[in-house]
Amino acid sequence: MQEVASGAGSAKTSHRNTAGLISHASPHFAAAHLDGLMALYVYPSDGRAVELPVSGGRSERVIDFVRCSYLGLDNHPSIIEGAIETVRRYGTLHWSCARTRLNFAALGDLEDALSDLFGARVITYTTVLAANLSALPLIASGVLTRGTKPVMVFDRLAHATLAFNKPIVAEECEVRTIGHNDLQTLEDICRHNDTVAYVCDGVYSMGGGAPIKELRELQERYGLFLYIDDAHGISIFGERGEGFARSQMPEGLGERTIIAASLGKGFGASGGMLMLATVFQEEIFRRFALAHAFSASINVAAIGAALASHSIHRTPELGVRQRALAEHISLFDELVPTAQAGSRLPIRTVVVGDELAAIGAARLVLDSGYYTSAIFFPTVAKGRAGLRICPTAGHTASEVREVAAAINLALKG
Repeated sequence: MQEVASGAGSAKTSHRNTAGLISHASPHFAAAHLDGLMALYVYPSDGRAVELPVSGGRSERVIDFVRCSYLGLDNHPSIIEGAIETVRRYGTLHWSCARTRLNFAALGDLEDALSDLFGARVITYTTVLAANLSALPLIASGVLTRGTKPVMVFDRLAHATLAFNKPIVAEECEVRTIGHNDLQTLEDICRHNDTVAYVCDGVYSMGGGAPIKELRELQERYGLFLYIDDAHGISIFGERGEGFARSQMPEGLGERTIIAASLGKGFGASGGMLMLATVFQEEIFRRFALAHAFSASINVAAIGAALASHSIHRTPELGVRQRALAEHISLFDELVPTAQAGSRLPIRTVVVGDELAAIGAARLVLDSGYYTSAIFFPTVAKGRAGLRICPTAGHTASEVREVAAAINLALKG
């Protein structure tokens, strides 16, 4: 979406152009749907396989490289059993009640366990989107920066669930958008403003990561407030699966860092969470965060699944799966050239360029029995369409080789 940054109190500024986005992207979405590449309804099978219904009541076995279950935990027997057992024990799936009123006792157990696991004060949410929607307006208010409203700076590639909040945040404070990982511009903004908050991903959904070390240095120099959505980094880094961002902060978060993360993706359960540093921050979020004060908690099955995943995170199995993921990423890099080659991060994007050509390539790969994401604007920049591939610990080495061969063949076509 085209965005224009402005100062607080200036003339009306647009941070969104939804109509323009829809106008440009609709033909490509239609083509991808027509080619059977989007909104697939499938039955789960073993490992990373799914059964895709086809004509005549039949189904085809397809190996999925779309899911972000990077450690292959989303169908782990212990996590499934944890969900089932907790539902049976509580005799219900969901309470339609704001969290400021009633909460499941198991939810308190989960948040305590996650707080200890990640060395932070953890609050859970139904999704990472809900966590972001709760956090960003509170940061914009200045309540977390000692009463001074910050200049809120968004990385240009910050996830849609972050960027969506710009118009809301702009009602409270000045909003700016800078180039991806543009530390020079960020430092310049810090030099000229007393209070700055930077909003970014830890691991970006189309590949690459934030320069955590350098951001921490800016924080030390200028008091920069960091809000990092590390949904794609959780579990796959750190001895306890602290994630890409948190594992690079061994001394702790401090009062100027908040990390959002997923209880799905690498963690293998369901929901989202925020890692906070102080009692004051926790009180503010539990009383005033939108999705905490006016919405319900994750359901009982998700709580049970997350508790089971937490237990796995405390065993050697976590390290085994992290190493398997690293091996499969490295193997893919040997076979398919991408801009992310050599990175420890789990997402690979193959740039095709033309949107319809990318859709055609994804269809050819699917015809070979492998499902990858056709990506195009607004997911990526115009003219940068391609394929997105997520190797996981749950894949086999032969599946990684075969999807690589299918991709290379499709690109030649």
